Amino acid sequence: MLVTLEGLDGSGKTTVREGLQDAYPDATFTREPTHDSWYGKAVYRSIEDDDADSLAELFLYTADHAAHLSRVIEPALERGDLVISDRYADSRFAYQGATLENSSRLDVDDPLEYVVDIHEPFSIEPDLTLYLDVDPETAATRAGATNKFERADYLESVAENYERLLERDPDRFVRIDATQEPATVLEAVENAVADAVADE
Repeated sequence: MLVTLEGLDGSGKTTVREGLQDAYPDATFTREPTHDSWYGKAVYRSIEDDDADSLAELFLYTADHAAHLSRVIEPALERGDLVISDRYADSRFAYQGATLENSSRLDVDDPLEYVVDIHEPFSIEPDLTLYLDVDPETAATRAGATNKFERADYLESVAENYERLLERDPDRFVRIDATQEPATVLEAVENAVADAVADE
C-alpha cells in the first residue's frame, strides 16, 4: 500500500511523518524530492535558485520522481511493504502547476493538467493521500518563506491546485485540518491510515 502526505509547506508533514514512524516502524518511509540521489540534489539546487527556468525545473522534479519509483517505491511495494512518502506526485501537480501559470514559454491552457499528463504513463497512484489542510498565510508564516515556494501569494495558487486535485479524486484524499493541535492532527492521520490498512 502506498500512502502519501501532502499539503502546503508549513502544514506539519514532518511532524506527522515522525509520528507515523513510531506507529509503523516496519513501513518504508521516503520523501520527494529525494535526498540520496543526484536527481534530488539537482532539484534542491533549483529550489534555491530564484531564476531557475520553471519548465526545466518541472523535468528535474519528474526525473527525480521516476528514479524514486524505480529505486524505492516499486521494490518496496513488491515486497509487500506499507510505503509512506512525504510528498509525492500531487506536490508536483500543485506546485509546478502553479509555477508554470506564469511561464511565457509554455503554451498550454491548463498547466496543472499538463503536469498530470506527463506523469500519467509511468507514475503509480497512491492508495491513500492525506492532505494536511492549512491556509496559505499560516503556511507561509510557519515555513518562514525561506525559498521561492514558501511565499504566501504563490502558496495561494498552490492551494487552489490542491483543491482541484481533491475534487477530482475524493476517494483517494482524506482532508485533515492541520490548524489543530499536533496531537489531534496526528491522531486523525493515524486513524485514516489504520482504516486504509484494515481495508486493504
